[in-house]
Amino acid sequence: MAVAPDGSSRIVIAGGGIAGLSLALALKQALGATFSIVLADPTVNAVPKADNRAYAVAAGARSMLETLGVWDAISGKTQAMTEMVISDSRTTDAVRPVFLTFDGEVEPGQPFAHMIENAVLVAELKAACLRVGVELRPVGVRRFLVEDETAEIVFADGTREQAALLVAADGARSKLREQAGIGWVGWDYGQSGIVATIGHERPHHGRAVEHFLPSGPFAILPLADGGKLGHRSSIVWTERTDNVAPLLSLDREDILAEIETRFGLELGEIALESPVSAHPLGFGVARRFVDDRLALLGDAAHLIHPIAGQGLNLGLKDVAALAETIVDAARLGLDPGTLDVLESYEKARRFDTVAMGAVTDGLNRLFSNDATPLRLARDLGLGLVDRLPGLKRFFIREAAGLAGAPPRLLRGEVL
Repeated sequence: MAVAPDGSSRIVIAGGGIAGLSLALALKQALGATFSIVLADPTVNAVPKADNRAYAVAAGARSMLETLGVWDAISGKTQAMTEMVISDSRTTDAVRPVFLTFDGEVEPGQPFAHMIENAVLVAELKAACLRVGVELRPVGVRRFLVEDETAEIVFADGTREQAALLVAADGARSKLREQAGIGWVGWDYGQSGIVATIGHERPHHGRAVEHFLPSGPFAILPLADGGKLGHRSSIVWTERTDNVAPLLSLDREDILAEIETRFGLELGEIALESPVSAHPLGFGVARRFVDDRLALLGDAAHLIHPIAGQGLNLGLKDVAALAETIVDAARLGLDPGTLDVLESYEKARRFDTVAMGAVTDGLNRLFSNDATPLRLARDLGLGLVDRLPGLKRFFIREAAGLAGAPPRLLRGEVL
């Protein structure tokens, strides 16, 4: 089937982040010449800026990237998580007792997550999209209008095109979600996530560490070796927002000293390998994930605290579910932009999203607190979980995205 000139066989994705690029690649690979896939983002062809973001890609998401043909190109730049250690202490404590440890494998030889730097993954997804014929258009989507059987997409340069479906992957402050009149329930945590890449002289051996401190969690996440000291980790330092501006105004040596107080001395000498940046943290979920001719993807649909490292993985689960919904509908000759079709995507993602949001919200409120009774209760709870291997395996499979009946791409199956 050739692409229809009226746009009924065109899908436009607004937003060129990891979720948007992954969806564009999955759809084009599955649908080929029968659909035109356009990814619109004003920065899609821009020279990448210095980027200190890194993500834990769970086992299910990794299977999807393997199926899409992306993983082999980046696997040499990833770091498997072989262990996760959780402690609960204050920055002034001389000893940080470990209350909970997780073996980093969901199955023998299969790590539950790999760390990958944002710039590496985005670059390969863009290259893969170009190879299969996705149109990467360096312009934003200004608005859309729903007409009889298509949506009219109005781009920021004034051009207009018809499409069967518009996917809003334009972030937590999605203008397209707002234009569609879809409500947003959420709140600000009064915290920010301070992010940086840290070099250190001793190897991390794939161990991820999460120190629960009174102002919020301080995560040390292992990256592939490199840098001046030979080894690297990414930090996600949750701090009260009121403290962030004074911290970021410190000179390089002073902010490194603040990091070292929280990082500890186990990995030896440390150094800053990237700029330090801060990002406000909050919770939010859209009241609907779909509308006529519109689907919300990733942060446009939900925003959670990074305490469990699941934000990106929730977005990639969205990709797998939405791609499966669209491809199955197209192969049956159905219109993929109708509410009847898109509602199956919402049903597939709604419960998991709300459940993960509730878990991360509860964990953050429980652990970003220095009250002695709460500290005793949570440390007791962590200790009990550490003694229940069955419960630990359940948590690992949940974090890996392999619990329940995941979409086909997360199971490593071709659409």
